Amino acid sequence: MTSASMGRRACVGNEIAMTKSPFPGMDPFLEQFWGDVHSRFVVYMADQINDQLPVDLQARVEESLMVDTEDYSRRIYPDVDVVERPAMSFPAGPTLSNTAVAEPCVVALPSELRTERYIEIIDRNSGGRVVTAIELLSPANKCKGAGREAYIRKQHEYIDGGVNLVEIDLIRQGTFVVAIPEVLVPRHCRTPYLICIRRANRRAEAELIRVPLQEALPNIAIPLRSTDADVVLQLQPLLDECYRRGRYASVDYNRELPTQFDGEDQSWMNELLQKSRQ
Repeated sequence: MTSASMGRRACVGNEIAMTKSPFPGMDPFLEQFWGDVHSRFVVYMADQINDQLPVDLQARVEESLMVDTEDYSRRIYPDVDVVERPAMSFPAGPTLSNTAVAEPCVVALPSELRTERYIEIIDRNSGGRVVTAIELLSPANKCKGAGREAYIRKQHEYIDGGVNLVEIDLIRQGTFVVAIPEVLVPRHCRTPYLICIRRANRRAEAELIRVPLQEALPNIAIPLRSTDADVVLQLQPLLDECYRRGRYASVDYNRELPTQFDGEDQSWMNELLQKSRQ
């Protein structure tokens, strides 16, 4: 076993558990568990940011729900539509007494509800005005359909409303969606992953941060109000924490990814995984 792989492994009872991903940056095998990884990552980001904010600002984890059915996909917020089915007869269930219980309204649930979390930094002295929004992208944001369209509308609402927007794209599913025309992205920024920052006081600019497969995730500057200094978000320690706390030592690195990388990255990944098995 190499010294590098030793550094990623720890003995737990009679088993050897991997405590850190073999990848120096984004681990593409985590994308298959993105619901869990995304939820952890967003909370850890909010915690790290709150430790640095001025006392009158607050980073909050917000959420909406993405509803998927066979016929459509749409984004909803915590207001709930209740659909009543035709009256049906059910056998009475056991109760602790003979006391009558209210007859329930049987509600037809959507086939799937997926929570989409994001971060908003608010100014508590200005009635909770949103200063900065941070989006860790999910397949629902990038894949064709109503979810992507809803996300693009939200992009425009933030930018038109004078809110700083930070988009962190660490997944390969779907198509380009960050808030800049894809044709304007310079060739050297066309990495497998990407971060886009739109500052409210620089409407005519977009900041792009390269996120190569073969490098650690970057530290990025999070803009606040025009009178505040940026705070620094260190992404790699948070991804490492997701890996450790999520117990992703059980990831099967022998399985084939649904999306292959370009030649150099694919060869590098194959060699990396081969070394990690030694």
